[in-house]
Amino acid sequence: MTVTGYSDRINHAFAFAAKHHDQQVRKGTRLPYFTQPANVAVILTRYGQEDATVVAGILHDTVEDGVREGWTPSMLEERIGRKFGADALDTVLAVIERRLDDDGVELAPEDRKSDMLMRLDRASDASRWVCCADKLHNANTIVYDLARTSFPETVWGRFSAGREGTVRWYRSVCDRLREVGFNAPIVAELEAACVALESAAD
Repeated sequence: MTVTGYSDRINHAFAFAAKHHDQQVRKGTRLPYFTQPANVAVILTRYGQEDATVVAGILHDTVEDGVREGWTPSMLEERIGRKFGADALDTVLAVIERRLDDDGVELAPEDRKSDMLMRLDRASDASRWVCCADKLHNANTIVYDLARTSFPETVWGRFSAGREGTVRWYRSVCDRLREVGFNAPIVAELEAACVALESAAD
């Protein structure tokens, strides 16, 4: 395995994602949205993941936004695959919420999360690393934001699933990763984040 640090590919991915997220902020905050994929990259690098996996982590929300906006496979290939490699694109596609199932039937919005969880059984370990790093950062961010406020409902109000649904979602991802046999050290960190989130929700 080639352990990553800095590379032109990673630098290019940062620039591309920063431009894509330029006008976006984290829900309910003034933080630039780009802090999320940047932190996912930090987490993946901390665990010594390969260049392509880190690039996938940086681009995961860019790709998911594209899928949500109706980018076709050829558009994804042209805009992401050719620039950053099919390996990075495939890594992301395996673990994002998608609009269409394998038969091209549009998934109802309420089914997209469960569809993603089901697909983890055939996702690569690189994809599972990206999924886990993404959820780890998000869960910890909620915990930290709750610790900083005297009004927890302002934090829970950011999420359409509400307090219980949000906590259940992160727990479901963690449990599903273990169920499909992904036992990398990062899963223990996600488990701790889920426990902290559950405690904060009580």
